[in-house]
Amino acid sequence: MKKQSVEGRGKSVEKAMIVAGVMSGTSADGVDVVICRIAPPLRAGGTPRVKVLGHRAFPYSADVRAAVLAAMDAKRTSAAEMSRLNWRLGEIYADCIEAATKDLKAKPQLVACHGQTIYHQSAASRYLGADVRATWQTGEASVIADRLRLPVVSDFRPRDFAAGGQGAPLVPMLDYCMFRDAKKNRLLLNLGGIANVTALPAACTVADVLAFDTGPANMIIDACMQKLYGRGYDSDGAVASRGRALNSVITKCMANRYFAAPPPKSCGREEYGAAFVARFLATCERDGARKQDVIATATAFTSSTILDAYARFCWPHLGQHAPLARATEMFVAGGGARNATLMRMLTEGFSAFGVSVAPMESVGIAAEAKEAAAFALLGWLTWHGLPGNVPSATGANRPVVLGKVTYGA
Repeated sequence: MKKQSVEGRGKSVEKAMIVAGVMSGTSADGVDVVICRIAPPLRAGGTPRVKVLGHRAFPYSADVRAAVLAAMDAKRTSAAEMSRLNWRLGEIYADCIEAATKDLKAKPQLVACHGQTIYHQSAASRYLGADVRATWQTGEASVIADRLRLPVVSDFRPRDFAAGGQGAPLVPMLDYCMFRDAKKNRLLLNLGGIANVTALPAACTVADVLAFDTGPANMIIDACMQKLYGRGYDSDGAVASRGRALNSVITKCMANRYFAAPPPKSCGREEYGAAFVARFLATCERDGARKQDVIATATAFTSSTILDAYARFCWPHLGQHAPLARATEMFVAGGGARNATLMRMLTEGFSAFGVSVAPMESVGIAAEAKEAAAFALLGWLTWHGLPGNVPSATGANRPVVLGKVTYGA
């Protein structure tokens, strides 16, 4: 990766800036708004300094969540439906930012909004006579800019795509800036709809960062809870704790070729949405699972995919095969960090590798706030004309400035 000049491209980076980061993830459960103070590096070759000032979460209403999920899994829809959803989400994001800034008594100078991912296809397929990859995040930035009279950076992923990358994961830039350690290996695990991990070897440079999507996190658990219990998620992992995980089902699911594919790689509902869930439920039924066993199996499957990814890719990358391995600690973010059953499975599984597991709160960030904070940083970088992707994570052929800027004046 090119060294990021603190000079930027025509915008001064001498002073700190207050940035509102906005995230709505693949779980489609709502919007997280984080207010960050981002300051330039203290020295040449350093990294921006990020401080989270506050976080607020806003759940989607039932009808909005249903519309978002329907758009994600739609085989056919209308231009009118997608256009209306784009504009409605823009209004929702503006509402959330206004409420968060009022509650936190913050005055942001910039908004960085990820938008809602509707489609993410990182592998090329034939379309109209050419190989095409595509990603689409919706939520109209012009609405946010006009309502708040602030500049908005949005639509981050396509620029990395155009540079040959997967467009994901993009959180590693925050992981590198905030959490690398001179003496310890660190893993940053995010459990949203999809699970992604960042591996930071001790004293690493940005070129040493390994990051990728490990597979589903809450996506299959949530879908099974909705189907079997009429509830959006397994609160605290309570249902899974009463069930029995079926190893026969997990073994069949682990044969999915995504898990053995080497990074860089990313995934989404295209791989683990409605079609996968239908097959998963059918397999559980054939193997005699009770309802609680299905949820326990889905939870154990998530844990198994993460542990498998660590053993295949992260462990060798961190040098854990060496006789004198460095200490490794893992911090967990995302809604899945609130699932006690999943966290217990991960803690027990990683103990075999000598990896300690702790929630993100232990390093000063709420579990649900980290991704929004990451996009606050990416927005700050874009505003100053600086690259935000990590090519070793996304597979891009070079560092690039991410996103599009909509001015609020």
